[in-house]
Amino acid sequence: MHLSMHNWMRAEPIEVTIRRLAKYGYGSIEIGAEPDKYDTAEVRRLLKENGLRCWGSISLMFTGLDLIQDDEAGREKSVRYLKDSVSMVRELEGEVMSIVPSEVGKVHAQADEETEWNWAVEGLREVYAHAQREGIRIALEPLNRFETNFLNRHDQALLLAEAVGPECGVCLDAYHMNMEEADFRVALQATGERLYDFHVADNNRMACGQGQLNWRDIVGTLKEIGYDGALTVEFVAPLDRTPANPYKNASAAAEAELTAEQLKFIEDHGSGVLSEEFYSWLVETTAKTLLPLIR
Repeated sequence: MHLSMHNWMRAEPIEVTIRRLAKYGYGSIEIGAEPDKYDTAEVRRLLKENGLRCWGSISLMFTGLDLIQDDEAGREKSVRYLKDSVSMVRELEGEVMSIVPSEVGKVHAQADEETEWNWAVEGLREVYAHAQREGIRIALEPLNRFETNFLNRHDQALLLAEAVGPECGVCLDAYHMNMEEADFRVALQATGERLYDFHVADNNRMACGQGQLNWRDIVGTLKEIGYDGALTVEFVAPLDRTPANPYKNASAAAEAELTAEQLKFIEDHGSGVLSEEFYSWLVETTAKTLLPLIR
C-alpha cells in the first residue's frame, strides 16, 4: 500500500499540489477528472521531477453529469466525459479510474429503480469497454445517502460492478462507510479482490487521526484481504464560522484557479475555500497517522 491524495478539495496550480505531496511522503496523486484542464505531458514531468506517480482519477460529477438522469443526451455526455477521463488516466500512466455513477448531491429519482439501474449498467459498460482498451481499471464508488440516492453501500457497488463486467471493481471510502456500512471489516472482506481503490478521511471528514476511526484496524483488514493499492486522502474540512472555531487559520480568499462550478462542488461537500497553511497541516497530519501503519 502507499499514500495518495485527491486534489479537487483546494483549487491551486497542480505543481503546488504535487510538491506538497512529495514534501510529506506521499507516493502518488489521484487527480480530479477534468481532462480538458491538464496538459498530461507537463503533469507527468512534474510527477517524475518530484518522485511521484499518478495512481488514477476520480470522476467529478458536476451538475448535469449523471448516468441515471432521464435526459438521453445528458447520459451520452456523461459517458463521453468518463471515457475522456479514462484516457486522461492512461496518458498520465495511472492505473485506476474511480467513478461515482450519479451527480453528487442529487437525491431525487428521475425514473423507476429498474430503469435507473439499466441506464447505469448501459453507460458503465461503454466506459468499461473503453477502459479495457486503454488498459485502465474502473472502480465504482458508493457515497452516503445525503450525496446520492443510488449507490450507498459495498453490496450495491459489487452488484453493479458484476453487471458491468468481470474486471470492473469497487472503490470504498472510509468516511461514507462510517455512515452506511454496518461493519467495516465485513464490507472490506466481502469486497475482497474487487477493491481497486480506497479513499480515506476520518468519521468527521477531517484528516485521518482527527476523528474516531480506528486506522490500525482498517489498514490491518486491508492487508488481510491483500489490498495493495492506494490509500487516497479525501478530507473535506468544514469551516466553522462561530466563536467556537478551533482553527482560526482555516479559511482563505478564493484562488484564481477556482471556478464557480468547482466552488459549488466543494460547498456541496460541506466545505469552502481553505487556506494553504491549514490545508497543508491536514495533509501532514494524515501522513503522520497513516504512513507508520502501511510501511
